[in-house]
Amino acid sequence: MTAVTSKFPCLKQDFPASLVVFLVALPLCVGVAVASGVPAELGLITGIVGGIVTGLLPGSSLQVSGPAAGLTVLVLEAVREFGLPALGVIVLAAGLLQLTMGALKWGRWFRAISVSVVEGMLAGIGLVIIAGQLYAAAGLKAPASGLGKIAGLPGAAVDALGSAEALASVAVGAGVIAVIVLWKRMPRRIRAVPGALAAVLVATAAAVALDLPVATVEVKGLLGAVQPPGADAFGKLANPALLGTILAFVLIASAESLFSAAAVDRLHHGPRTRYDKELMAQGAGNAVCGLLGALPMTAVIVRSSANVQAGARTKASRVLHGMWLLLFAALLPSALALIPLPALAGILVHAGWKLIPFRQVVSLWRGHRGEALILVVTAVSIVVVNMFEGVLVGLALSVAKTAWAASHVKLEVIDKGAGPVQAHLSGNATFLRLPKILDTLEALPRNRPVELNLSGLHHLDHACRTALENWAERHSAAGTEPVKLTATVAATEPTEGSAPSERQPGGGVPGAAP
Repeated sequence: MTAVTSKFPCLKQDFPASLVVFLVALPLCVGVAVASGVPAELGLITGIVGGIVTGLLPGSSLQVSGPAAGLTVLVLEAVREFGLPALGVIVLAAGLLQLTMGALKWGRWFRAISVSVVEGMLAGIGLVIIAGQLYAAAGLKAPASGLGKIAGLPGAAVDALGSAEALASVAVGAGVIAVIVLWKRMPRRIRAVPGALAAVLVATAAAVALDLPVATVEVKGLLGAVQPPGADAFGKLANPALLGTILAFVLIASAESLFSAAAVDRLHHGPRTRYDKELMAQGAGNAVCGLLGALPMTAVIVRSSANVQAGARTKASRVLHGMWLLLFAALLPSALALIPLPALAGILVHAGWKLIPFRQVVSLWRGHRGEALILVVTAVSIVVVNMFEGVLVGLALSVAKTAWAASHVKLEVIDKGAGPVQAHLSGNATFLRLPKILDTLEALPRNRPVELNLSGLHHLDHACRTALENWAERHSAAGTEPVKLTATVAATEPTEGSAPSERQPGGGVPGAAP
């Protein structure tokens, strides 16, 4: 015992923390798998790999990885379009790409993704999860598209009210949600058991004791669920749509993991995350999951925060949690067959609700309405179109907003009534602001001298430079002194030997790069 303690000095803290994380992860692994349209055992396999494989690798010492609700919608779409055998290829390719990006030290660049896009992505995922799992809670088949799920809810409610089996199923799901929400008010000793696990246990006991007519989890066994991708599955890599799905997996899984790592770092005072190493650890885990035909993994903030709050000190806690999942899957697989499907649906409805950042939307709307708009449009796009294209819409809006903000320019006109009209341009003059600049300049009197001073510009792009030259050449009326342009643009590199000067007829803007 002394030797073990010396080799693992924090085992006293890590061992109980690993049990807490195991109890949190168990119902989520199963629930995410069922919601993704794959066997429940594949969720456990991903949790096992996330604990033992990714858990042993460097990166973030206290972050816990496994199947995440954030990828449920994408996995469901991929399985529906390409089939379950192709899932392994998608996850394997995504893992190899993550390994490559980590080796190239691209991990830190994922931190540059707009938080509004990530939160909008999670909000959209949450809405689709909630809508889809409401059907599952009633034992009904959900429409394929996110918009179809939401639009069909009134009809589903009518169908459920007319069926005793559906009402019983909904009652189980609603009971699970109620237990999870109210669990925080229980005494501290009772709350040692995670709310989601307690809710599943209560729902399972009620379904068995009352003999409720509800569907339960189908069990194939751990080895029976493993489906390594075959040659036919690899042949689907020639499909461009599948390549797009792989990129979506990489983008979303990597961003979610690295944003989660940043959040976990704020919860403890231990070693900070090494983002490139963490991206490689996630890649290694996904590559193994792909070879086993399992679900993709990401770092999961729910399990990670539970790990920190339970007192974990080192990566031993997350490795041990993976071992507990392995022991459960190997020794007690038949226990899964007792779990009612609507109970898992209730867990996922609650998880989807927590993905929607209500407070952040309100806060952003008060201080940064452009960011709030990006968040909402990203979420709506995911619901209306699909996950990948919705995220692309959000990224495009974020880039456009940043470009617009970076092109802030100020044009000040000074007219003393006599002498030349002076116009001072400052800031960043880009094509995005060109209409505003030209509208002001073209309103200047044509029968008086004009001096345009560009010395306050930090950047002048080619479109603006050309437009200003053309305006200067045609603005002044016959018999009026030509427009004078004076500038030293800080963001450009003047030709060797040149100096700030006034623009001569037929010349260009001094200091402006071609």
